[in-house]
Amino acid sequence: MSEPIVLISAAMAVPSGFYRPLVAEFERRGWAAKALSTRGFERGEPIASRSHDWSYASEMAVIADEVAKARADQPDRPVILLGHSLGAQISAGHELHHEPSDGFVAIGASVPHFRSYPMAGLPVLFMGVSVPVVARIRGFVPKPFFGAPGARTLMREWARFVRSGKPPFAVPHRITTPSLVVQLQGDTYAVSRSNKIFVETFLDPEHSTRWVYTKDAVPEGGTTHHVMWVKTPGPVVDRIVDWFATVR
Repeated sequence: MSEPIVLISAAMAVPSGFYRPLVAEFERRGWAAKALSTRGFERGEPIASRSHDWSYASEMAVIADEVAKARADQPDRPVILLGHSLGAQISAGHELHHEPSDGFVAIGASVPHFRSYPMAGLPVLFMGVSVPVVARIRGFVPKPFFGAPGARTLMREWARFVRSGKPPFAVPHRITTPSLVVQLQGDTYAVSRSNKIFVETFLDPEHSTRWVYTKDAVPEGGTTHHVMWVKTPGPVVDRIVDWFATVR
């Protein structure tokens, strides 16, 4: 069997071009990789507005199309779905409601329930309460709000997730796709507790592995920051390659 192709589902408001170092790191190991387009944040494409809206479900459908296309174009390659932050939530929904991938990697993933966060979660709860109000008034979530410019429906669903801890899609069973969850040490967006709840909520323990990427393991100039780890992704890619060798 040929080496895998990795499809990368981005974090909230992060354009696909940001993942070039991650794509290049996979390719250096003989794998293929593609960062999927981030709706509303790609140059030259329409941004969120009152007339341009999308949801978790529509983003899950986009991933399903990409997985199907990768399999049709390169049937000898396993398809690994790598979700980063919001992309991990959407990818989990894909694995539950569409034909699953051959491997699922979740980085910086969380169930973003406000009660999982420090300071009683009040700063996170503020976003969960204010975002729907602004989305209703403006028809989308404008700057300077988190994730802006954000789609009305998706941001409302995300805000409900923050307030309730309940995913914006059904979880009829745990994901049995071989899965690797990467917790970034010191991540202030996907804190350790919220990451563990992600594992408990979505993943079958017999088919999942959780790995903490510690600060002492980063290369020179690297970081375990929620987003900036992508700039020096070597250790994370090494772990993914080693993990998939044991499950393929």
